[in-house]
Amino acid sequence: MNSFIFCSPTKIIFGENTAITIGDEVKLFGGTNALIIYGGGSVVRSGLLKTVTDSLSSAGIKHTCVGGVQPNPLSEFAQEVVDNYKNDGIDFVLAVGGGSAIDTAKAIALALVVPDVPVWDIMCMKVDLPHPLPVGVVVTIAAAGSESSNSLVLTNQALGVKRGLRSEESRPVFAIMDPTLTYSTPPEHTVAGTVDIFMHILDRYFAPDTDNDVTDGIAESLMRVVIKHSKTIIDKPDDYKARSEIFWAGTLAHNGIAGLGQPLDFTIHALGLPFSAKYDAIHGLTLSATWPAWAEYVYKHDVARFAKYARNVWDIDEKGDEAAAKAGIKATVDFFRSIGSPVTIIEAVGRDVSDDMDELIDLVTQKGARVVGAFKTLSNEDIRKILLAAM
Repeated sequence: MNSFIFCSPTKIIFGENTAITIGDEVKLFGGTNALIIYGGGSVVRSGLLKTVTDSLSSAGIKHTCVGGVQPNPLSEFAQEVVDNYKNDGIDFVLAVGGGSAIDTAKAIALALVVPDVPVWDIMCMKVDLPHPLPVGVVVTIAAAGSESSNSLVLTNQALGVKRGLRSEESRPVFAIMDPTLTYSTPPEHTVAGTVDIFMHILDRYFAPDTDNDVTDGIAESLMRVVIKHSKTIIDKPDDYKARSEIFWAGTLAHNGIAGLGQPLDFTIHALGLPFSAKYDAIHGLTLSATWPAWAEYVYKHDVARFAKYARNVWDIDEKGDEAAAKAGIKATVDFFRSIGSPVTIIEAVGRDVSDDMDELIDLVTQKGARVVGAFKTLSNEDIRKILLAAM
């Protein structure tokens, strides 16, 4: 087994009606003046925001609510919040919503500690990362896994650039996870969230130096769970069993446990992010749109790995590795199609973007500032061929 360091300090409060405990949890982690970050009006209409604020009031915790987080969260919004509340003595940031609200809360928690540093400079690692304010979350969508991950992603709307940041100190101190809160997730976002969960596992599974049987077993099991329950949550949104399984799988898919002991790859996220940054496409849908072309392009780099994936996740019984690998790729594409997720860029974005290819490659590589691919390192020409094949 390869060496690793793993710490996942987020306290998980899982189950129905757990949001009523949030005041006690914030107090437990030292919060006295909380800034609540949320997206649209669904948390207001559902009564969830009132449940949260009532619990905070009962615990004697001062709080301020700020809504307006967009599905592809913006650094400009986070910057505005920091500018407005940097002098208000905020000592706790609370996200109510999905990954967009959580990532925004994480950025704000970092920036409020150094309010004179632009949020985007923090996202671009132009400064040493400060120790952030504590973040707590009430999760309403099974997707990003940001409720216990060390990562956050924001888009700079002015630049048309989406940037991710990893910081172990940015893991939330607690996450309240009530599967019933995911019942109202719109169908398209349920699909996108399912793909995002699946890809968080795949982007860890296809990596070099994979000599960890336990890690592989965890990853393969999580993928089988997502496959098993994904159609149910689409057809029966209020199925508690299926929703809870997908919800918990989403957390474990991105807290690090599914990739311990092997390098992170995240090529598909790198290939997909420019499409949500430039065209405001739904994040998860850009991943299923780019994975098939990537897989076809790179599988011969390690046919045995793809064959193992096919056999252990999809029960492919082909004896030859080449045949098994190709069958596993086909099974994955068929799975995406079966839940209504796009498998081409045109389907995900709504148009042919071939004319923008040079700009898209620059966005993928951050203008040459980063190497893309650990399973197989991709040159600019490799990226061009993959994206054109994905069109």
